[in-house]
Amino acid sequence: MSDAIKPIGMPKWGLAMTEGKVNAWLVEDGVEVTMGQEILEIETSKITNVFESPVSGLLRRKVAAEGETLPVGALLGVVADASVSDAELDAFVDEARQAQAAAAAAAVPPPEPVMVQAEGWSARVLKLAPETDAGAPPLVLIHGFGGDLQNWQFNQPDLAADRVVYALDLPGHGGSSKTLPGTDVAGLAAAVRGALAALGVERFHVAGHSLGGAVGLQLALDEPKRVASVTLVCSAGLGSEINSDYIEGFIRADKRKDMKATVETLFADTSFVSRDMVDDLLKYKRLDGVLPALRAIADAVFAGGKQAAVLTGRLAGLDVPVQAIWGESDRIIPVMHANALPEARRHVLAGAGHMVHIEKPAEVNRLIGEFVAFASG
Repeated sequence: MSDAIKPIGMPKWGLAMTEGKVNAWLVEDGVEVTMGQEILEIETSKITNVFESPVSGLLRRKVAAEGETLPVGALLGVVADASVSDAELDAFVDEARQAQAAAAAAAVPPPEPVMVQAEGWSARVLKLAPETDAGAPPLVLIHGFGGDLQNWQFNQPDLAADRVVYALDLPGHGGSSKTLPGTDVAGLAAAVRGALAALGVERFHVAGHSLGGAVGLQLALDEPKRVASVTLVCSAGLGSEINSDYIEGFIRADKRKDMKATVETLFADTSFVSRDMVDDLLKYKRLDGVLPALRAIADAVFAGGKQAAVLTGRLAGLDVPVQAIWGESDRIIPVMHANALPEARRHVLAGAGHMVHIEKPAEVNRLIGEFVAFASG
């Protein structure tokens, strides 16, 4: 096939995604698209999200029709130079469809999370790795309060293109045990350290969202020689302010209507909040031990409606590269908290809220990937 023809395929957003529905094309045939431009709206069983073009060039053909449901990897459209003939495009589309059928027949089941026994708790961990592992320090992803490792479903696969990436569930969250070896930021960091030790991870990069950011920063402060870099995503730990109404609303919500209204606070675009997302959160909250665990963590970390652990005073002496990524419309933790870092190390993304890594995954993945590469020397 000619290098002048570039395919656009159905993305894979998280391990659970096997297919996606093309809700709408946001561009027309015959227009120039740029890498990172929003070109499609895709609906999965868990979430509806915009898909950003992985390539730049002239969109010659929209192969997938609006309303069509297709498997991961299926050809959605074709970008090609104007010099490419229609016959060449036809041949490319036919060959891509044949390759997709062959790939589906030979598909290997995706990696599954495993349970890791750490001191005082059991951690659910998902490991993704590139086909060729160069032995670079892995990246560890830590979610926020009430979340789980699936919060990184739009990030972990891309970030695992050139290094091992671990995503884990904090104690009391997701599939991890609901017993708590520690409830404050320092205790949660110690728990994560124990899980990484059980995995045999020595030196690592860390990216943490919200509460997970404070945990990641605490890891770097506790053991700076083990942490290669820290990316703080709408992070706790950089100021005392927190939207305590969200924290309390999440703990209290036991009906779909209440949970939906609470979770919508996390997003600039509330259309991200699907029925399945709300149902999954309610199902998690009904597991034995979840509510006491959430209550204990909230009382320790967000006591009196404020953040108990403010770590900014210790940043100046930290010999570990740190960057911050924030959604401009964050309604949970004020974007001004990013000012704790130098201007060159903070990135505020328009059109996103507290879940900036879900609303703007391509940009967040690029920023994390470039920073990890920089810190790796």
